[in-house]
Amino acid sequence: MSVNEFVNKFQFKELLKSDPQTKSIVLLGTIDSQDAIISLEKSHFLFDSDHETDLNKLVKDSVIINHNDVYYWSNVLLEQTLNEFPTAKLNLIYPATATHIKKYCTQQVHYIIETPDMYKKYVIPYIETMKGDRIKWVYNILFEGKESETFIHHDKHPQLGFVLLPDMKWDTLNLQSLYLCCIVNRKDISSIRDLNGSHLDFLKQLKSTILQLVEQKYPLSQDQVRIFIHYQPSYYHFHLHIVNVAHPGLGDGIAVGKAILLDDVIENISIKDDYYQVRNIGYLLGENHGLWQIEGYRNSI
Repeated sequence: MSVNEFVNKFQFKELLKSDPQTKSIVLLGTIDSQDAIISLEKSHFLFDSDHETDLNKLVKDSVIINHNDVYYWSNVLLEQTLNEFPTAKLNLIYPATATHIKKYCTQQVHYIIETPDMYKKYVIPYIETMKGDRIKWVYNILFEGKESETFIHHDKHPQLGFVLLPDMKWDTLNLQSLYLCCIVNRKDISSIRDLNGSHLDFLKQLKSTILQLVEQKYPLSQDQVRIFIHYQPSYYHFHLHIVNVAHPGLGDGIAVGKAILLDDVIENISIKDDYYQVRNIGYLLGENHGLWQIEGYRNSI
C-alpha cells in the first residue's frame, strides 16, 4: 500500500505535539482501526546558486500583515513542486505501539543524574526488555537488506562493518539539513555505557571512514560534519548520528543532556578505559519514557 493510500485512510484522533521551532506537528490516528502516527515537518527552502529560481514564480500570492518605514511583512502562498520545492516531509508509523505514542507525546522532562549503580540495577534490565522484536527493524536494515536502495555504504563485516544511510528526519533534498545514521553490525554495544578502551580503535576507524564517505558523497568538508551519540538512545543497538554542522532545526536531538560528541567519547576512553562504567551521566528524560515508569529508578534520583 502506498503512503497516499495510508494517508487517505488515516482517521485523526488527537494532536500529540506541535513544535514551532522545527515547524512540525505529530498526529495520532488510526488506519483500519490500528493506531498510526503521522509527523509533518515543513520543508526548508531549496533556494541557492544551484537553483536559478524566479521569485515571481515561487510566490503565487500574498497578503500584507503590516509595514513600518522600510519594513514589510506578509503572509504568502508559494508555488510548490513535489521534486524541487515540496511543501513538507511526512513520516508514518503504522501500526504504532504504545511505546511509539508515548515517545511522540508532549511530556514533562526531568534532568537525571544516573549513577553506575542506577545503571546496573535499573537501566540494564530495562535495556534487555527493549531488545528482540522491538529492534527487529534495525536487523532488517543490517542483515535483510531493508532500505538498501538508500544505503550510502554497507560493510558486512560482523565486527567492524556498518550501514550508513539517510536518517528518516532528512528529506534528502536540502544539504544544509543533512542527517545520516550509522548503524553498526556488532550486537555487543547497546549504549555509550558499554564503550571502553577496547573499543578505541573501532571508534577511531568508524569516525575516519564515515567522514571520508560523507566527503566523497556530498560537497562537504570533514570539518562541516558533526558526529554524535544519544544517551539515552531511542533504541539500544549502537548507532551514531551524522549531521551538517549548519543544521538549523535539530531541536533537542543535539541538545546538552542528549547528544554526546563522538570525539569526546574517544577522548574520554583514551584517558580512562572504563570512563563510562564508573562516571555519573546526566541526561534529560521525559515522563513517558519506560525508565521513568520504574518506581525504583525514580526513587533513586
